[in-house]
Amino acid sequence: MSEKPEVSQRKYDISIIRPELREADFHLRGSDMSKPRLAAIRKGLRTLHTLELMALTIYRYQITKEPDDLNRQLIAAMCNEMGHYQDFTVKLYEFGFRPSCLRWAYWLVGFSFGFGSRLLGRRATLKTGVWVESKAVAHYAELLESIDWDEETRRVVEKNQADEDGHIRRWRRALESL
Repeated sequence: MSEKPEVSQRKYDISIIRPELREADFHLRGSDMSKPRLAAIRKGLRTLHTLELMALTIYRYQITKEPDDLNRQLIAAMCNEMGHYQDFTVKLYEFGFRPSCLRWAYWLVGFSFGFGSRLLGRRATLKTGVWVESKAVAHYAELLESIDWDEETRRVVEKNQADEDGHIRRWRRALESL
């Protein structure tokens, strides 16, 4: 396996919600990779893709009609998660893979967590955010460690992990201010 930089060695600007993409940024990938490596990448991308669907659905159903800062932040977080979902959709197709046909189940879980926490109030909404994003950061770390990603895909995974870590900090600050 190739030498992989630690996530902390790279700096990512998490204030950028949706990084710019140009046509030249899209590549067909994987033709020079072994089948076991491709299988690991496929499994990792499908996992990340479905988890991001769950995350964006949680935020979507946590948003209320109140014109307040929490809703503004939830909208920004939802948009960020939509970008992650798009990132992994693109990577799946660049490698010649397809999303999981079972992703609808993650939508249902996201709806349940999002709507359920919204019904329980702000504290539950924020605690759900911290809990879910903490699980995501740990999952990202595991996948970054265990899969031999190509460099461009690794950067996408690392950037998205940094965003998730930023969400944790944001929701913890909001919890402290309640």
